[in-house]
Amino acid sequence: MNTRRRKTVKLNATITRLKREMQEIREDQNRIREGRRPVKEKFDDVLSECDETELITRQSICTRLRLTLMFQILKARQNNDFAKAAQLTTSLRELIAQQENESLQQSDGPKSK
Repeated sequence: MNTRRRKTVKLNATITRLKREMQEIREDQNRIREGRRPVKEKFDDVLSECDETELITRQSICTRLRLTLMFQILKARQNNDFAKAAQLTTSLRELIAQQENESLQQSDGPKSK
């Protein structure tokens, strides 16, 4: 009987220790979850800023292309090279139409998903 009682006491002590360790692990996991939440929010903010920066960069490139074509049109007209001015004007119209189509596709894209 005495050995049986010792085994029971030892088993109860082991169960109590395991419960305590499990509680500590649970608390650690909760702290990790709480720590990950702000990191994820910050990461999402950075991704959003990257998207905005990419959009601004793309718009800047488009604006630069348009201005370059407009300047070349003015130079061609100034030099009385109306054929070149007409060709550049057509190129500018095509570029503007292409950019507008891309803009429409991008704005329609997320809605269709």
